[in-house]
Amino acid sequence: MAKKLLGIDVGTGGTRAVLLDEAGCALNSATAEHAPMHSPQIGWAEQDPHDWWQAGCLAVRACLEKSGTSPSEIAAVGLTGQMHGLVLLDAAGEVLRSSIIWCDQRTGKQCEQITERIGAERLIELTANPALTNFTLPKIWWVQQHEPEIWSRARTILLPKDYFRFRLTGARAIDVAEASGTLFFDVAQRKWSKAMLEASSINESLLPALYESPEISGTISKEGAAATGLLAGTPVVAGAGDQAAGAVGMGIVRPGAVSATIGTSGVVFAATSRPVLDPRGRIHTFCHAMPERWHVMGVTQAAGLSLRWFRDEFGTRNGGTSARPHEDPYQRLTAEAAKAPPGADGLLWAPYLMGERTPYLDPCARGALVGITAQHHRGHVVRAILEGVAFSLRDSFEIFRELKIPAQSVRLGGGGARSELWRQIQADIYGMSVEIVEAEEGPAYGAALLAGVGSGAWPSVEEACDKAVRVAQRISPDAASARHLNLRYAVYRQMYPALRGIFHESQNS
Repeated sequence: MAKKLLGIDVGTGGTRAVLLDEAGCALNSATAEHAPMHSPQIGWAEQDPHDWWQAGCLAVRACLEKSGTSPSEIAAVGLTGQMHGLVLLDAAGEVLRSSIIWCDQRTGKQCEQITERIGAERLIELTANPALTNFTLPKIWWVQQHEPEIWSRARTILLPKDYFRFRLTGARAIDVAEASGTLFFDVAQRKWSKAMLEASSINESLLPALYESPEISGTISKEGAAATGLLAGTPVVAGAGDQAAGAVGMGIVRPGAVSATIGTSGVVFAATSRPVLDPRGRIHTFCHAMPERWHVMGVTQAAGLSLRWFRDEFGTRNGGTSARPHEDPYQRLTAEAAKAPPGADGLLWAPYLMGERTPYLDPCARGALVGITAQHHRGHVVRAILEGVAFSLRDSFEIFRELKIPAQSVRLGGGGARSELWRQIQADIYGMSVEIVEAEEGPAYGAALLAGVGSGAWPSVEEACDKAVRVAQRISPDAASARHLNLRYAVYRQMYPALRGIFHESQNS
C-alpha cells in the first residue's frame, strides 16, 4: 500500500492539515479556525492552547475524511506552527495560563532588562539575536515578574506546535529551528544556552528535548489517536517553526535561495551554510530545518495583517465588498487597487500596526497612511498598502546585500503569492524576477516533506525538495514601474525616522 504523509500547521488564525503522497503531491487539506486572538490590553496578544488542540483534531479528521484516507496509510506526521509563543504547563501537564503569542508587544521593558543584564554584543554572541518582544524569553521574564505564582508552578516550557505534539504524543520535544527563536538557544552550536538559562533563572529540566527537524520525536499515543483519528504508534517528526517549514515547502534549502512570504506577518528568508550575524540585530539568525544549515530572516510584523485590517474595518462599507456577497473581498479590493498607478499617486503606507522588527526593532512603531489628498480613492489606499508591505520587505533584501548574503532567486509564498497584482508589485519593488511554486499549501506542506524524510521516503531534505518542489510561474519586473517604485522606496525610507518621535510620544501619553 502506498504510504502518505501528513503535515499539521498550528497557525495564528487556524490549524491546517495537508496530506501528501510519497512523491510530494498534495492530495487534500483542511483547516479549522481558532477563536479570535484575545487582547486584554493594547499591544497584548494571547490564545488558548486548548483551542489549537481542538482545531487541529478537527482539521486532521476532516482531511482524512475528505481524502478517504485510512489512518494506517499515514507513514509519518510533521508539525509546524506559529513561533515564539509561550506555553506553561504544571506538573500534571495542564496549561497554567493563556499563551502569550508571537505578536504580543507587552515585553519592551523586559527586553531592555535582558539587554542590560547580558550586554547587547554578548547577547548576539550567545544567541545570534537581540532581545525582541516577539521572542519567548522576554515573555518568561514578564511572567516571572508579574505572575510569580504561575511561574512557581511551571514544570514545562513549550511553544505552540510543541504543545500540540505533547497532546498528540505525550512527548516534550522541540526542533532546533523553533528553539532558535526563544532567545535562550545557542544558534551557532545548536543547543540550549546555559549562560542565558542561568541569567534567567530557568532550570533546564523545564525545557523540551532537542531534535533536528527530520528526526522522529515520538509516536502518536492512544489519547492522541482517539482525538485525531490517526493510528497510535505513527511516527511524528520534530518538524519546524512556520518560517523554516514554509521555506522547505518552497525549496529554500541551499545558499542563494531566498523566499518572501506574506502571511499575517511578512518574512524574507535566506538559507545559509553558516550562521551569519548582523551586529545591529536587524535580522534574525536561526538554525534551518536540516542539519548543518542555518537561515537568516527579516520580519515585517503586520504584512498580510495590514490588508486584512483594512478589509475588516473599511472593506465592507460605502458600497464595498458586501455589495457583492459571492465575490472574494480580497479580489474586489485588489481589482480596485489595480486601477491606481504604481506609486498610488503619492500615497504611502507604513505597515507598523503591531510595532516593527526589521529593520527598526521598535515595538512602539505604528501604522501610518501618508500623503492623502481629496483625489485619492479606496483603490489608491489598497495599492499603497500592497506597496508599503513590499517596501518593508525590501528593507530585508537591503540588509542581506549589506551582509553579502546571496539572493540568486526569490520565491513568493502566502497571500502575497496568490494575488497577481501583489506578485507584480513585489517583482517591481525587489527589482528582480520572482517565482511561484506549484504547491501553495504553506508551512504544512514543508512539515509533511520533513515527515517524508523522517520516514525514509527521501534521504535528505534537499532531495525531498528537489523531487517535490516545482516552479509554476516566473514574473519579471516591469522596467518602468520598477524605476518609479525605486524612487518611492527612497521616500518610504524617510517615513519612520520622521514619525518615530510621534510614535513614542503617543505610546507614553
